[in-house]
Amino acid sequence: MGVEERRAHVAGLAGPAFVEHVLDALDALWESAPHVAPEDRTLFALAVSEVSTNIATHADAQGEPDVGITVEVDIEVGADDLVATFVDTADPARIDWDAVTMPGVDSESGRGLALSSAVLDDFEHSGDATGNTWVLRRRLTPPA
Repeated sequence: MGVEERRAHVAGLAGPAFVEHVLDALDALWESAPHVAPEDRTLFALAVSEVSTNIATHADAQGEPDVGITVEVDIEVGADDLVATFVDTADPARIDWDAVTMPGVDSESGRGLALSSAVLDDFEHSGDATGNTWVLRRRLTPPA
C-alpha cells in the first residue's frame, strides 16, 4: 500500500462529532496498515481519543466555552510509528506536565493526559495566541 493511503486528515468544530470523525478515520487507517500490532492500535487509539475528547470538552476561546473552536488532526501510520498532530484555535492550554498524574480511584475525570502520556513514546504540546498544537507519537512494537 502506498504512503498516501496511510494518512488521514479530519477538520471540524471541537465537539463530540469531531471526536467520532477522528476515531472513524483511525479505524479506516487500520485497514491499510496490517503491520500495526493490535496492542499498538489500541493504545494509540486510546491516546487519540483522550486528547480529542479533552480538546472537545475543555477548549475555549477568549474565556468563552461556546465560541466555535476549530480543530484539525493529521494522522500518519508509518513503517515504524504512529503520529497524530492536532491543531486547534482555542486559548493556549495551561498544563503543568510535572503535575500530570493519575487521579485517585474515586475521581471521575482527570485521566486523559496521564493515560496518554503513559501509552505514548512522545507527547508534546505547545500553545500561543493562535491556538494549541498537540503531537502524539507511538513507536510500533517490533514483530515477534
